[in-house]
Amino acid sequence: MTIRNPLDPSRASVRAALFGGEKAVHVWDCGAKTAPFTAVLFCRLEPGGRVGKHRQDTDDEVVIVVGGEGVLYVDGAAHAAVRGSAVALPLGATLEIDNASADAWLEYVIVKARR
Repeated sequence: MTIRNPLDPSRASVRAALFGGEKAVHVWDCGAKTAPFTAVLFCRLEPGGRVGKHRQDTDDEVVIVVGGEGVLYVDGAAHAAVRGSAVALPLGATLEIDNASADAWLEYVIVKARR
């Protein structure tokens, strides 16, 4: 059996200026879609990048930081984004993400679930 690297860069969806942000987010869909989960995504935000403010319109979401450092803004409140930190976003909450580093990627996993 051949095992493909699930994080092969050629498999990433590159989303420039996501939600009006800056630079790009590279997103890998990990394929976990068993109810109530609708998506599990591995994301890498470019150094100095930003994901613009957006509302959780369809799913509850958990963001788990696995590398780098930055700031996660949930409904405008700042939360440190360091390895091992996580935030929960209920339906209707807003999220913004800043990568605080000029030379390192901010890496995080998003788990989405429907009630």
